[in-house]
Amino acid sequence: MARNYYTLVAGLREFTIDSEKKGFDACDIIAEIRSEIDREDKRTLGLFYDFYDVENLINLRTHRGRFNQLGNYSREELEEGLKDPAVLPDFIGRIVAAYADPENPEYDWVDPDISFERALFISYYRECAGSKNRYLREWYEFDRNLRNVIAAYNARKASLDVGSQLVGEGYVRDALTRSSAADFGLRGELDYVDDVIDALAEEENILGKERKIDLIRWRISEELTPYDYFNMNTILSYLTKINIVHRWVSLDEGYGREMLRKLMASLDGKNLIEKAV
Repeated sequence: MARNYYTLVAGLREFTIDSEKKGFDACDIIAEIRSEIDREDKRTLGLFYDFYDVENLINLRTHRGRFNQLGNYSREELEEGLKDPAVLPDFIGRIVAAYADPENPEYDWVDPDISFERALFISYYRECAGSKNRYLREWYEFDRNLRNVIAAYNARKASLDVGSQLVGEGYVRDALTRSSAADFGLRGELDYVDDVIDALAEEENILGKERKIDLIRWRISEELTPYDYFNMNTILSYLTKINIVHRWVSLDEGYGREMLRKLMASLDGKNLIEKAV
């Protein structure tokens, strides 16, 4: 049975207020929450943030991109993981090992047409799909679909093969590879697809485009927890927003603060209690 964290969730607003006073620090907030949850939920939280470990591994291996501090592993630990994949979680380590030694017959399951980046994300999303936590499963299904829609739109625009840019399987992927419709025929399946296409069409303002996409993420994180008030789903939804704020504080501090104020305004322990009873 899922555990409820009444005191922790009621205090989430205080976490953000305190953080704003001393300089917003997402890592401090995550560490504070990690210290208050039970062992099983710590594992869920770890998998939730393995997303950034995957991104960081890809960037380290290709020598591009910044290192994101939200991951579970430090730069040094991931650099060691590239040398010794056994120190990484199995679903990550087996991909790293296979792509480090593609001629080894032990790794004959590797598809040479799939890049390291795609293989790692396929493995990650598959791991999330098997999680016991509903929010984590549904959030990363949404995240995969969102990124696939973006990739398909950009591939179509550049006259590239759409299928080679996508991750995973399923009806959304099939529609993205086969449909010639502006919305890839997904309007009835993904209620946010029109908003994504509209955001991507705003070519002259890259930050504006990114803001619109993150507002979609923000909205979906709330829609996934309509009846969750004090459990791990609530905490993960909150942390999804913290991750978005963290990104914008580094990209555009003014907008990041605006997003933080929006998050604070949506959190009120009293209101949560009134809604739950």
